[in-house]
Amino acid sequence: MEIVPIAKIYTDFPEKFGIPRQSGLAPALRGRIVFEPDFRNLDALRGLEEFSHIWLIWEFSANVRRGVSEDSSAVMKWQPTVRPPRLGGNATMGVFATRSPFRPNPLGLSCVEIDRIEYSTAEGPIIYVRGADLMDGTPIYDIKPYIRYADSRPHAVCGYVENLKERNLKVVIPPEMTAGITDKSMMPALVETLQLDPRPSYHDDPERVYGLSFAGYNVRFKVSDNVLEVISLGTNP
Repeated sequence: MEIVPIAKIYTDFPEKFGIPRQSGLAPALRGRIVFEPDFRNLDALRGLEEFSHIWLIWEFSANVRRGVSEDSSAVMKWQPTVRPPRLGGNATMGVFATRSPFRPNPLGLSCVEIDRIEYSTAEGPIIYVRGADLMDGTPIYDIKPYIRYADSRPHAVCGYVENLKERNLKVVIPPEMTAGITDKSMMPALVETLQLDPRPSYHDDPERVYGLSFAGYNVRFKVSDNVLEVISLGTNP
């Protein structure tokens, strides 16, 4: 079977660092799904406006590991075990018991909310979504509607992640740092992203400065005692 991307999603994350670990954790995040020319067919979206959420099947395009086989053809490199960052980077789990991007087939699955659909643009139909956990330019391989009665499993058992909770940091951004931001609508999404604590879970150095690229801005911050303080906020060079 050979599959090709049907679309790409454009988000405020030009790099991996800072992207929420799961979709829906930062509902204010915005994304724009633009179809490839061969798939800009309005009939393919007929009825989609009746749904509030969709599933995206996409490629971990920034994490693809390739090697070379004996006949010089490209092969996918993968390992049967990984070290989930949420477990401190020390515990080892089977790759199929995790959502690690380093998989035999580097495919991801995300549920996002439809904000609106624009059917007539210069780029064909565009789906605007919220809550996406994808990097800017990520290839999309398929789109399916979220169906509540079939897709929701409230009583599911979730193994070692059952007792893991996302951090909810207090975010402090001095008002003078946001004065020069023209698009203030990006701020709720930025705050939600920072609240989730973008740092690796095993980092705990209050003096360490981290840098996050978001929506064309370079955000530098420190974290101490569950308080994230933004120390600079400027446009990327």
